[in-house]
Amino acid sequence: MDFQAARKAMVDSQLRPNRLTDDRIADAMLTLPREKFLPKSLAGVAYVDEDIHLGNGRYVMEPMVLARMLQVAGIGPSDTVLHVGCATGYASAVMATLAGTVVALESDSELAATATELLAELQIANAAVVEGDLAKGLADQGPYDLVLIEGAVSSVPQALVDQIADGGQLLAIVRGNGVGVVTLYHRQNGVVGHGALFDAATPVLPGFEARKAFVF
Repeated sequence: MDFQAARKAMVDSQLRPNRLTDDRIADAMLTLPREKFLPKSLAGVAYVDEDIHLGNGRYVMEPMVLARMLQVAGIGPSDTVLHVGCATGYASAVMATLAGTVVALESDSELAATATELLAELQIANAAVVEGDLAKGLADQGPYDLVLIEGAVSSVPQALVDQIADGGQLLAIVRGNGVGVVTLYHRQNGVVGHGALFDAATPVLPGFEARKAFVF
């Protein structure tokens, strides 16, 4: 399979028609070998326009949704990013081309090991994988200019909101009973506000499901 041609088709057919105008993001996604971040059996579908299941309820996010979220974020070259639920590290690698530092947080030890190996193989020196509880974030490395959660959540844990730097942002796909909605949280002068941006059918990140209410 010609992966280079598949990458170009992804950018030209999926991303640019869906309002991607940031050439930095397009260039990163044209360059990074997304197929390496998937099991070999799934390499052939690396550039399809959907979330790709890695097993155990974990996914590599749909390219179009990731690209649009990163465009909204407007990551700058001196920014520090917390990537919550990095899985095999593809989005971490993309963000590392845009940011100063990426802290990739992963709770699954096998995924964390894979992400570490791939980032090293691709010589991405400004992204580091840390194994830990996704809902707690990594406060000792923060605060962050951007917190990005890869996967939908029923609600954003307060611990992650607390790790947004002043002037910083958090991007999450908040999913209630229906479709998920990409939501931007922004901290300014100590006050956090948020707003809905666009719909995304991203699967829920394990551990972030809605809690079932007691029925009496």
